[in-house]
Amino acid sequence: MHEDKRRAGLIGLGAMGHPIAACISRAGFALTVLDADAGRTASVASELSATAAESAADLARQADIVVTMLPNSAIVGQVLVGENGVLAGFRDGGVILEMSSGVPDVTRELATQAAENGVTLLDAPVSGGVSRAKTGELAIMVGGPDEAFAKSEAVLAAMGKVIRTGPVGSAHAMKALNNLVSAGGFLIGIEALLIGSRFGLDPELMVDVLNASTGMNNSTQKKFKQFVLSRQFDAGFGLDLMVKDLGIAMGVARATDTAAPLSGLCRDLWSGAQKWMGPGQDHTAVARFSEMLAGSELAPGAKDEPGK
Repeated sequence: MHEDKRRAGLIGLGAMGHPIAACISRAGFALTVLDADAGRTASVASELSATAAESAADLARQADIVVTMLPNSAIVGQVLVGENGVLAGFRDGGVILEMSSGVPDVTRELATQAAENGVTLLDAPVSGGVSRAKTGELAIMVGGPDEAFAKSEAVLAAMGKVIRTGPVGSAHAMKALNNLVSAGGFLIGIEALLIGSRFGLDPELMVDVLNASTGMNNSTQKKFKQFVLSRQFDAGFGLDLMVKDLGIAMGVARATDTAAPLSGLCRDLWSGAQKWMGPGQDHTAVARFSEMLAGSELAPGAKDEPGK
């Protein structure tokens, strides 16, 4: 077998894991898949002509590189460690790409446990959402040893562009901090639209001006018209996951003794939105929380009379 055509396994076939699995399969890897939902495992395996694993250990026995795309570090730990976990089935020299948005300190602990079993764990969280997962254009942050990175570079290239961040744990820290900046930009942008709308400005026009000016950010470019003003609120990344990532970012702030008052306020606002709206919301629905606080609703062409 050509060294780039390695055997890969992917655990977690949700909104991000499914399209990532498709990218790996298209790149020519022999792919084995597993999800907590056995029906989803079978369906995706059939769709991609992949092998459906019976357990994490079973998947690891059929792979050189195992990718995990799971909701949080606690679930990753359950999947990796245990009688039927990845480490029980992986042979020496295997590489785990932990692509979930994890807690850096927990990631380091899992990497230590993996190393005790002759396996190297790299943290490799992604940014770009479902749309870029489908096209294989994700931004992938990777932390960990160079040798294991070299072994996994081809499978990473199938998913997107890699940015090396340093030792294991650094990528998960960077992912959380990236989402902190993204979350802050979203909220301040929505507040600006609400202020402008009450002044009498058209929200769609405001987005166009922001995108031609220094106020431009990812949310003004790819979220406000598409998911907020359209009232679709279906960008594909959950509000619950954003709140989790903001909590991780604040944990890094505490661990490094960094005063971060604006970051704390940002986290509290997103957390308040989560409590107000309940679980299962798209992260763009946080705009509804801002609308509630302002007493106004945003929509294309919607504007209040000037001064109201």
